[in-house]
Amino acid sequence: MSLKDVPQVPFGAVYFRKSNPPREDWERDYGVASQDGLNVFRHWFMWSAIERKPGQYDWAEFDRQLDLAAENGIKTIIAELIHSVPDWAMRKFAHARQLRGDGTPLPSTMGQSSATGGFANNGGGAGALTLNCPEVKEAAGNFLKALVTRYKGHKGLLGYDVWNECNYSPLVDYSEFTKQAFRDWLKAKYGDLETLSQAWYRYSHADWLDVEPPVEIGPYPESLDWVTFKRDNFYDQMQWRIDLVRSIDPDCLIAAHGIAGAIPNMISGGCDDWLAASKVELYGMTWIPARKGNQPWRNFFGADLTRAASRGKPFWHAERQGGPLWMQPQVLGRDKDDGRVAEPDDIKVWTMTSFAAGATGVLNLRYRPLLDGSLFGAFGSYGMDGSRTPRSDMASGMAKWANAPEQAAVFKARPRKGDIGILVIPEAQAWDYLLNHRHQPTTYGDAMWGAYRGFFDNGIQADWVHIDDIANYDAIYAPYPISLNSENAARLAVWVKAGGKLISEACPGYFGDRGKVGTVQPNNGLDAIFGARETEVEFMPDIGDRVAFDLDGNTVTGGGFLQAYELAGGVERARFTDGRLAIVEHQAGTGKTLLVGSNPSITYFRTSTDANREYFAAVFAWLGKTQHVTLGNNAVQARLHDDATGSYLWMINHTRVPQTSSVTIGDKAPTGFDTPSWIDEGTVLEGSSVTLPPRGVLVVRLR
Repeated sequence: MSLKDVPQVPFGAVYFRKSNPPREDWERDYGVASQDGLNVFRHWFMWSAIERKPGQYDWAEFDRQLDLAAENGIKTIIAELIHSVPDWAMRKFAHARQLRGDGTPLPSTMGQSSATGGFANNGGGAGALTLNCPEVKEAAGNFLKALVTRYKGHKGLLGYDVWNECNYSPLVDYSEFTKQAFRDWLKAKYGDLETLSQAWYRYSHADWLDVEPPVEIGPYPESLDWVTFKRDNFYDQMQWRIDLVRSIDPDCLIAAHGIAGAIPNMISGGCDDWLAASKVELYGMTWIPARKGNQPWRNFFGADLTRAASRGKPFWHAERQGGPLWMQPQVLGRDKDDGRVAEPDDIKVWTMTSFAAGATGVLNLRYRPLLDGSLFGAFGSYGMDGSRTPRSDMASGMAKWANAPEQAAVFKARPRKGDIGILVIPEAQAWDYLLNHRHQPTTYGDAMWGAYRGFFDNGIQADWVHIDDIANYDAIYAPYPISLNSENAARLAVWVKAGGKLISEACPGYFGDRGKVGTVQPNNGLDAIFGARETEVEFMPDIGDRVAFDLDGNTVTGGGFLQAYELAGGVERARFTDGRLAIVEHQAGTGKTLLVGSNPSITYFRTSTDANREYFAAVFAWLGKTQHVTLGNNAVQARLHDDATGSYLWMINHTRVPQTSSVTIGDKAPTGFDTPSWIDEGTVLEGSSVTLPPRGVLVVRLR
């Protein structure tokens, strides 16, 4: 099976996680799912649940899942879980336990999402054992070989999910096997021990065995190397799994899904969605409003980030909430309607939000709830006994709608590129983490989310743009560019000179290669690009909201840092309230820049003031661009999807009251609407105005 075998719109659920649901319900559940229009199931094939003794596999229950899928016209994604480690392997390979920095080994625990033993609750890798041990890697590989060999060519198989929620814990792994892998990585990077010692400022290495990973990480080259190695190591293990599966079944679909966590956990939690998506044919996300928050911007954020990371590949909402979440720390104290109790309209709005952002499929993260463990009763659209509910009825209607032949064109159309890009700089996130992890400020995440939300709340579509992809955009906003290596600084300068328009918040590239502060700021030649030089800087993010500047009569609150300037070819645009120069505009080559000496994005995220919201509208207006779609009422969200012959308008009202909005496409009102593909009762189309009922959705082709 491959991408060509994927249904028009994969619409389904995660079903079997031993020992749920009960065996006696399987045949009925598959029949109901098929009748309800579901076409994909994903199951956890856990090493600990299958290889019950060395070399002795119990496939019976898993065989039954594939057979029932084939009988009911449902395709199966096999989620391999080698990080669910058998108890016998924990004993046999006790010398290969993953270790925390203090030397304590990770225990084998019960899995919260399956109530099955063998987990370590540490993200990815091989659970409590390290895959850097050749014996463990061989044993896990033998299980994977047996798995793929058994199900290759099965009529119920669609493909493999090779890493469930791509991430790993910052607390591990300090085993001797991983230390040696780190030394080998360093040898490849630096060549010899003396070069490494000079780079690390450790001048007494007498042997490679003297090289140790940092247990207390900080803003130093050794820690930067350590977090970079960890990324490479874990994602190389992902590639190993892919290569192994491919060696046996070269035609199968390879998928994976993350948690849309690259902002802000690309470094601290290993959530490199761009790197993960680059390795597979189909990427996805787990995104659960009960855990993330049910605000419209958050639900669009998850799908927008995953679409950006997929770089044009199809992606799906691999785990979408379909029911309530009880008694978990993420929900405590929040209102009932903040994702805690899923209503049928929630299912519709969450699904359509992901579709509007470009998702090509949706899987509920439970078909029906677990009956045991701490996640009992959670997330399922169907009842505890597998019976239909109003939520499952809503999902069924959407599944059948999405897979109707007449909707094929709707889902072949792809989202239009955003009005502006938000710059993602991996080294800026890495350095912020290394610099600040001890007192855990939220400046990085708040800045990135604040910029996204600032544009979102103005009805402006902002895409997430990895610095490797800036050539695809003509306008970029950099919310937190505190670190830029010389290569990326040069890349950004070339992009601006070639016509790019860059808006940057304070301290662009302040830390350069290996985290070294530049003596001229902006660093690495960026002073010439911005037409300004720093005169003073203040790193006081705890009181950053006491900074303010006046921009065209609007008093904007800063945040994060304060960087004051003198002109070096640029033009003054604004001053801080204490009189220091705050914003400089500059023409560089055929492009232009706007350098803003604080972080208004941080304060907007935290306080949502009108003045800071208007700031984001003002800097977008400075670009001189016209939005793809403009609504007169930003309580409603809209996206455009294009195909070779025209465009589809997606509109969503997340609120619980009717909303009316004018619609402008480019700088003109639409000439008319064709027959809608999806229209909720109570929707009114009148001229260029649309009224949506509470929680209403409209999908319509434009004339």
